[in-house]
Amino acid sequence: MPAPSPYAAQLDAVPQRRGELAIGGSRTAYWEYGDPAATRTIVLVHGFRGDHHGLEPVVANLHGLRIISPDLPGFGASTPFTDGRGHDVAGYGGWLGELLDALELRGSAFLLGHSFGSIVVAHALANGLETPRAVLVNPIGAPALSGPRGILTRLAVLFYRVGAALPERAGFAVLRARFVTRIMSVTMAKTREPRLRRWIHEEHDRYFGAFADRRVVLEAFRASVSRDVSAVAERIPMPTLLVAAQQDDITPIEAQRRLVSRLPHGELVEIPAVGHLIHYETPEIAAAAIGSFLEEPA
Repeated sequence: MPAPSPYAAQLDAVPQRRGELAIGGSRTAYWEYGDPAATRTIVLVHGFRGDHHGLEPVVANLHGLRIISPDLPGFGASTPFTDGRGHDVAGYGGWLGELLDALELRGSAFLLGHSFGSIVVAHALANGLETPRAVLVNPIGAPALSGPRGILTRLAVLFYRVGAALPERAGFAVLRARFVTRIMSVTMAKTREPRLRRWIHEEHDRYFGAFADRRVVLEAFRASVSRDVSAVAERIPMPTLLVAAQQDDITPIEAQRRLVSRLPHGELVEIPAVGHLIHYETPEIAAAAIGSFLEEPA
């Protein structure tokens, strides 16, 4: 029997609707939460190999906002790009601007990026995309290979190289292997609460393999380990909140403290006793920090 979501009741109380937009040849699926007439809107960009489901625990704890949460093209319910652009930081950055244009939100919506999404959002902002305020949750604040689990990142690089080298069908199967997903999930989960750990693992089992094809996931993976937020931090002019974990295996907290000092208008909230799964393990704390930050006067 599946483990129940700890956040199901809260999420069920939030009005929701699904939409779809044509961007770059992708049928981009997005979900809208909250009051559509709310005066403030935030757009979320999820992490690598995830989709909108991963950020729903945070959504369930954010109040007074209209929330737009799309699946990145090639992941979840969104189809890949067909206009020649890559499923990488530049491709997704351009897509984000077009998404905001289509929703008539460019320059007015807040932006939030989680993990790989933090790279997409940060680089888009550094290249001129406008927002009143930005939030980066579990930001990739330093090169991935330099993190405290750098050896695991190198193993991941090898894993994806194997997936790329095999024939298409075999490579696709390898990249979606359930046991690899479980290793990742066990490594990143810090909670000792058995039911929460079980639910986290089941969430990764359900959604971590929801990518369209081998090309998409390989392009996105290369981008996720070759780019980071620190490379463009000084070029992000708007107030930016970092919500970071003190036990993150990908970007150590010391690197996040250096990163916030490089942002022209940066703030850092540190969450103890959690790692790279803030959105699953401590969404209430993250949402409270985000809500307070977005309510600050301009």
